[in-house]
Amino acid sequence: MKIEDLIAEINDVLVAAFGQLDEWLGVPEEVRRARPASGGWTIDEILEHVALTNHYLLILIEKGAAKALKNLNDLDLRAELAGYQFNRAQLDQIGLHRSFPWVRPEHMEPNGARSAMEVRQLLHEQLAQCQAVLGRLPNGEGALHRTTMTVNYLGKIDVYQFVYFLAKHAERHLTQMEKAAAELRTPGN
Repeated sequence: MKIEDLIAEINDVLVAAFGQLDEWLGVPEEVRRARPASGGWTIDEILEHVALTNHYLLILIEKGAAKALKNLNDLDLRAELAGYQFNRAQLDQIGLHRSFPWVRPEHMEPNGARSAMEVRQLLHEQLAQCQAVLGRLPNGEGALHRTTMTVNYLGKIDVYQFVYFLAKHAERHLTQMEKAAAELRTPGN
């Protein structure tokens, strides 16, 4: 796969995931705030968690993008791309709710500090930030820096994989919100 096609695909995955997150913010407030009988997070809490997690992931993504561009001076981009592999199978598991145990850091837990409108604005800004990162790395430069990701034993992932990871994390929680909403629709709840 050409790197341009991969970048376009990552952008498409981002746009789809963030579009669905935005749709959940349009669900009636009483549904978004209802606590599932299972005791899990409300839809609003899940959305807040995604925005919080994105914030911290984007700090690492931005640092990685800057280092990748700096590495252009020292590395041969063409040689790096010749053997490039995108770890799709393992990254796609990130998007599957409960596909593996995942203990999130405490600072990524929702606390209700932001309104739904604030979360929506943050998510819009975060999508734009992800797209800006991809825009700064249009020729494969994102492959020139890797960051260690311990989640699901991913190991060293490059900037493109990190942005894809962010989108897949959102997908994971889209499934969680659907399950929470389905639980609310179940007769007897």
